[in-house]
Amino acid sequence: MDNLTHSLVGALLGQAGLKRKTGLAMPALIIGANLPDVDAACLFWLEGVGHLGFRRGITHGPPALVLLPLILAGILYGFDRWQAKRGQRRFGRPEGRLPVSFKWLFLLSFIGCLTHPAMDWLNVYGIRLLEPFSSQWFYGDTLFIIDVWLWAIMGFAVWFSLRREKRGKSGRWPAVSAILLSLTYILANWVLTNASFVPYGINQKVVPTAKNGLGPKPFIPTTQMIASPVPFNSFGRELISGQKNRYFVIPVNVVPSPWEARPITNRPCGWPNESELATGGSQSEAFLFWSRAPFAERADDGSVILRDARFYDPLARDRFSVALPKVKCEELPVR
Repeated sequence: MDNLTHSLVGALLGQAGLKRKTGLAMPALIIGANLPDVDAACLFWLEGVGHLGFRRGITHGPPALVLLPLILAGILYGFDRWQAKRGQRRFGRPEGRLPVSFKWLFLLSFIGCLTHPAMDWLNVYGIRLLEPFSSQWFYGDTLFIIDVWLWAIMGFAVWFSLRREKRGKSGRWPAVSAILLSLTYILANWVLTNASFVPYGINQKVVPTAKNGLGPKPFIPTTQMIASPVPFNSFGRELISGQKNRYFVIPVNVVPSPWEARPITNRPCGWPNESELATGGSQSEAFLFWSRAPFAERADDGSVILRDARFYDPLARDRFSVALPKVKCEELPVR
């Protein structure tokens, strides 16, 4: 998920009561909830899509989820000691701060870090939860990467909770209520994702397309089905169906609508062989390691572009693609 969502999760946990455990509890929770994204630093040394093969891996796995909170707790504890030595001088320790406990700083940093992979798992991008012991990707297919409704629920609750505290009232119940409401919202979206498969048969290897009025429904050979959440519309999904290099998209909503499948691209190419893929070097390697629904598309100059069916919208397609300018597209018929 985006870092605003991660930060709001940490803030809600603090407002729910955890911030009373030790001084600097809120920084431990909020920074901890974002800390696994330290792997974003790879953008400084990895070019192109090289980051796809690195991110959401080693810093999101079990060893990092213990080591990162330990480092954060040490930094916060040291910061408190430094402020205490300054006394009444500028940047000295605030008088109202609770005593700082290293044990609680570590536990709260650990809790914050644990919320990060839990939230990241919810979308179609994927996360390698067991890195470095296993590089398997895990997908929740439950929420879009940026969910404005979660922003609204959690953001309002944090604001209202802090507002009540300023008035001398308890800020716990708005935070606890928002946590329960957010969990209910996430569960409802998980149910919707799984319900998206029902009209098409959960265990079917073929998916029916819309009737054309001229005969029986045609079928799409299928090896996987992905229910991809869409922005803003919590009730909508795009059902990505098909097999390697041949994917179709079926819009799915809670409100019944005619079944309608469309090819992911109108310019499909045959899948490149190993030597052709090798011309992309580390870029191809990183892309294919990350890709869940890869396909080849013809570029304007007749060469091949590798894309992923999950990120084919105009805003994302160029950021999740690899060009193979030396490979000539062998055009496939559009079904």
